[in-house]
Amino acid sequence: MAKDHGAQIKDDALYEELRKQGQSKEKAARIANARANGSLQHRSSRLEERTRDDLYKEAQEIGIEGRSKMNKAQLAQAIRNHK
Repeated sequence: MAKDHGAQIKDDALYEELRKQGQSKEKAARIANARANGSLQHRSSRLEERTRDDLYKEAQEIGIEGRSKMNKAQLAQAIRNHK
């Protein structure tokens, strides 16, 4: 059973799983809350199944440097490793 992290965390189980994977508290909270309210807009949960343009837009939103020179696999890896 997931620990109750208070009203600010909408999906405690997902939050804990993301923290175990090494995500920061802030990023885990944003993802858990977005999934709980249905606002995640990814067409696919696997990065490899998304287009390069989708990955590029996400990399741009989170501020990954050097993204314009990255291919699809590099963008997916950079997004996955972003903390």
